[in-house]
Amino acid sequence: MIVVSDTSVISNLLIIGELDLLRALYQEILIPTAVHTELRALENTDINYAAYQQANWIQVRDPENRAFAQSLQATLDRGESEAIALAHELPGSYLAIDEKAGRHVAKSLGIKIVGLVGILIQAKEGGLIAGVKPFLDQMIQDAGFYLSKRLYQQVLQDQGEWNPLE
Repeated sequence: MIVVSDTSVISNLLIIGELDLLRALYQEILIPTAVHTELRALENTDINYAAYQQANWIQVRDPENRAFAQSLQATLDRGESEAIALAHELPGSYLAIDEKAGRHVAKSLGIKIVGLVGILIQAKEGGLIAGVKPFLDQMIQDAGFYLSKRLYQQVLQDQGEWNPLE
């Protein structure tokens, strides 16, 4: 399966030290230049940027239809716009994105999407991780990942990991 990723998915996984989950789950990970540029901005932060630098399995590829990508920038940032345009050009691919506006645009274009929560669920179902809760908690705490309380509880209930006493 080909997955085109937006910046937030990769940066959040970098923060919690789990970038390799993408490699283990998907055959091919593509990012457009704008996402690569946004990720390079992490180089001088506390985030483990070296893990991204060493991830030669993440390929940079730009959408061919630059005009379409630019038109999306009326409502989305450049990275999201290029990622959506690239995924749109690759039938059967998935777009890894969490931002609400970007997800809405991608869905309206018929692009299949997966977010960080879905990636963690797939990793659990594939036996790569024992549970999603520790990863969600770490992303919320360390990366400032936002997940509504209702969705957090629903995901944990669906995964058999909800403990209302915690």
